[in-house]
Amino acid sequence: MYHIIVNPASKSGRGRAIWADLEPIFRQKGIPYKVLYSKGVGHVTRAVEKLTAPDEHGKEKPPVKLIILGGDGTVNEALQGIRDFDKVMLGYIPTGSSNDLARDLRLPKDPKEILLRILEGKTVRRMDMGILTYSDAMAGTVRERSRIKSSAVSEHRFFAVSSGIGFDAAVCEEALASRFKNTLNKLGLGKLTYLAIALRQLIAAKRVSCDIYLDEEQKPVHIDRLLFTAFMIHKYEGGGFQFCPMADDSDGKLDLCVVGSIPKPVILAALPTAFFGKHYIFSAIRHYAASQARLQTSIPLWVHTDGEVYIKSDSITVACLPQKIRLMM
Repeated sequence: MYHIIVNPASKSGRGRAIWADLEPIFRQKGIPYKVLYSKGVGHVTRAVEKLTAPDEHGKEKPPVKLIILGGDGTVNEALQGIRDFDKVMLGYIPTGSSNDLARDLRLPKDPKEILLRILEGKTVRRMDMGILTYSDAMAGTVRERSRIKSSAVSEHRFFAVSSGIGFDAAVCEEALASRFKNTLNKLGLGKLTYLAIALRQLIAAKRVSCDIYLDEEQKPVHIDRLLFTAFMIHKYEGGGFQFCPMADDSDGKLDLCVVGSIPKPVILAALPTAFFGKHYIFSAIRHYAASQARLQTSIPLWVHTDGEVYIKSDSITVACLPQKIRLMM
C-alpha cells in the first residue's frame, strides 16, 4: 500500500493535473494506494501524524510507504508529522517552484520516470535530516499571524534541505505572503518575485550582530554585522543558489554559509556567483561544518525551514540527525 499526498496548488495549480497523469500507473500495475489532497497549512502534518502514530490501543502500525507530490515545503510539512522515521519510506515527486531537494538528488524531470523508479523499489537512499530548536521565539507581523495558525508552530522543526536565519528567511516570508507570486509563477516568471523582494529586503536590512557556537567550541564565531546564515543538508537553497557546494547529505554534518560584514553593493555582486557556488571568493562569506550549531542574534530575525517561515527568534540551535530519512528513488 502506498499513501500519496498531493499538493494540488503546487506547480502554479498544476499539482492535481500531474497526479491525474500518474494515477493510472497504480491502476495498470494493480498497486493499492490511497491519496490525500493537501488543504492548507498544517493539514499534511496532521494527516501524516495520524498515519504513522500508534492506533487508539497503543499498537504500532506497520511500516508506511509515503509519496509526496509537491514542493520542498510539502516535504517539510510531512516530516513534522512522522512519528517514527525508521518505519517510513519516503518518495518525492517534485512539483514545487524551487525543488532544491530534487535538484541536489538529480531526480529526472519527468514525474512518470520518478514514480516508476519508486515503484520498482530498487534504490533506498539514507539521507541526513536537520532539526531546528527555537530557544526564544516570537510571533511576527500581523500579516504573518493571519497566515499561520498557532497550532502550526512548535518548539522544534525538522528540515530536509536547509534552514536559515536573517535575510534568506525574510525573503521567504515576504514571498509566501506575496499576492503576485502565483501570477508570476503561471507566467513562468516566479523568480522575479524573489528577486524584487530580495532587493527590497537587502536595502531595508538592519545592523544585527550574532555569535555562532559550533559543536563543543566554547569560543563563538562572532559576526559584527550578519546578513544571514544558512544551515545546509543539501547544496542548494532558494531555487538554485548553491550556498554550500561541499554539502553531503549523508555525512552527519551541517554545512553553514555565513554572510557577514559585507557592503550591500558587494552583496549584489556576490549573490549571482552563488548560483555556481563561487561566492566564497568574498572574504566576508564563510563556510563552516558542524554536527550542531547554536546561534544568538542581537535582535529577533525571521527563521525558515525548507522555505517555510513561521516565527522570529534571536536564539536557535540547529543539529544534524544522521541518515534519518529513508528515501525511495
